[in-house]
Amino acid sequence: MESRTPRVLLKSGRIKTPLLALLLSAAALLQSGCSSLFFFPDKNTYITPDRLNLTYENIFLETADEETLHGWWLPALGDPKGTIYFLHGNAQNISSHLLNIAWLPAEGYNVFTIDYRGYGKSTGAPDIEGALHDSEIGLRWLATKTDTQNTPTFLLGQSLGGALGLTLASEWVQRNETPELTGIILDGTFSGFRGIAREKLSNFWLTWPLQIPLSWTIPDEYEGIDQIANISPVPVMVIHSVRDGIIPFHHGRDLYEAADEPKRFLQTDTGHAATFIIPAYKNAVLEFLEGR
Repeated sequence: MESRTPRVLLKSGRIKTPLLALLLSAAALLQSGCSSLFFFPDKNTYITPDRLNLTYENIFLETADEETLHGWWLPALGDPKGTIYFLHGNAQNISSHLLNIAWLPAEGYNVFTIDYRGYGKSTGAPDIEGALHDSEIGLRWLATKTDTQNTPTFLLGQSLGGALGLTLASEWVQRNETPELTGIILDGTFSGFRGIAREKLSNFWLTWPLQIPLSWTIPDEYEGIDQIANISPVPVMVIHSVRDGIIPFHHGRDLYEAADEPKRFLQTDTGHAATFIIPAYKNAVLEFLEGR
């Protein structure tokens, strides 16, 4: 697989690197475009489920292009109310995002989460096409789990994971795939890959002139704002913080306005991807999962 370029998008609200690093990043952008610049993986293990007294199983899945994906299966405590497929954000790996979902098994929900290629114990190097492929493989694996059958299946995506989940859910619903999705939750998600690339590039004087030509290197079929209506009649919950310094609030508002009913909007006031530190926000999500 080809080598990957320095990545400058979405990781921070502002660039703090020296001018030379900025020039090198701009040169890399010109050479390769934006598609691979949404990903900040690492291989460190930050915490494992057993450290949180969670039962878990390591899952390894093979892709059609011979990569190996690693994930965790976290079974519900007691009889499961449903299963949540969690797609994490663009930095680090599942071990650093675990706290976002660690509370769900105690509430009666199975959780399955994977690392995209290049993240954690998953092989390869990430790009948009590969991550979309990986997210679909994880959902197809859920269809093989006997303990997920006859219970609801939900997709929860945060930040980048929400953008991937939007494309996946739109295609999944339109093709009438199984497992049938019962609901989609998008937390701190941007409205489209091309749109957020253009917005981030426009923030810096060095990349401002490149915002239009570089954003065109991203295929326009990945714009979630154009896909979210296709998820209906599956319910959608959009969560976004007015204090999100990474993905501005208008992205969540725009996604919600573009979605068809049934839909729900939860306005929060935490940092980016920090929704579930607040018990009231957890309860709002549980109400959505339970159809209330």
